[in-house]
Amino acid sequence: MLMVMKMYFFKTKDSMPKGFGFSTFDLTHLIWLLVAVIACVLACNFYKKQSSRGRKIILIVLGSYIFFQEMLKNVVVAAVGEFSWGYLPFHLCGINILLIAFDVIKQTKVVRTFLYYIGIPGAALALLFPNWTSQPVWNFFHLHSFTIHILIVMYPLLLVTAGQVETSLKAAFKSIILLVALAIPVYGLNLLWDTNFMFLMRPDSGNPLEMFEKLLGSHLWGFPILLPVVILIMYIPILIANKIKKQHKSQEQTN
Repeated sequence: MLMVMKMYFFKTKDSMPKGFGFSTFDLTHLIWLLVAVIACVLACNFYKKQSSRGRKIILIVLGSYIFFQEMLKNVVVAAVGEFSWGYLPFHLCGINILLIAFDVIKQTKVVRTFLYYIGIPGAALALLFPNWTSQPVWNFFHLHSFTIHILIVMYPLLLVTAGQVETSLKAAFKSIILLVALAIPVYGLNLLWDTNFMFLMRPDSGNPLEMFEKLLGSHLWGFPILLPVVILIMYIPILIANKIKKQHKSQEQTN
């Protein structure tokens, strides 16, 4: 078994033989989802208790690690001779990695709002419907894919927990505009390199966009239909949190 693990540890999903992976929502997948929830809850609680300087250090370390891990993936792919344009960080989650790296250097409201409203749902959907199911748990790309997506969710969660993100619907609308602006050059790269960044060309098997292709003839219908739903889902916790804060304030004033 150890020999097999060494042999396939650096195999990509393109070269991994069948029969070694996992299934969506099997025990392996469910354990990873549980790890994601626990890690994010613990990290948010820890981050919220820190001073301003402590929070800054945490974001620098976390953001730098996320960027480093993504670059390491590309180095490994190149080292095993399986690099292709599709491994570049121009999928939605890859773009979020670049934006997280940007946020470490320069903090802007637009980027942080985008990471919350677009980044979290994108990475969460990747965790729920992974396209790396051919990779076993003892594979580098299996470990990388789960951990990097958990961290992409975690980073903006830390920010919103500490009130460091503009979460209004107006800000959410700006995030959609930024998403469309990013999709235009990415679509051009897809045409140039025959890639499928941001799933603009076709949906992956098991991806929710696949349903729109079957029902409406094109998976692209899923974007204008799902985006408002996603924004609403992300805004509901904000509404609840704001309502609780108002209730606490009114109770304090009454007392």
